[in-house]
Amino acid sequence: VQLQASGGGLVQAGGSLRLSCAASGRTFSTYRMGWFRQAPGKERQFVAAISWNGGNTNYADSVKGRFTISRDNAKNTVYLQMNSLKPEDTAVYSCAANRDGTGRSYDYWGQGTLVTVSS
Repeated sequence: VQLQASGGGLVQAGGSLRLSCAASGRTFSTYRMGWFRQAPGKERQFVAAISWNGGNTNYADSVKGRFTISRDNAKNTVYLQMNSLKPEDTAVYSCAANRDGTGRSYDYWGQGTLVTVSS
């Protein structure tokens, strides 16, 4: 599985962005998908995840109520809608795929897309 994230950019605080992660392969619809981010000088952190059918989602406390993860299995794509962005959301955002559905570890990772939020 190959994953490619896109949609990053520069946005003012309070603005919105939608990230996309396009996946190759026929098995995308069976994977739990996650978004992660890594700010400069910091460790990578979990942002959000979604089950294979979209029926279960979970979020980091720092983004709850502002970010929404969704997926379109027909398009092999997972999305991250980010609203009310804050400067502390600035990071490289990456998507990842988990094969066993637990989300405990992720098997495939895509290149990230940079999100910069100005104050």
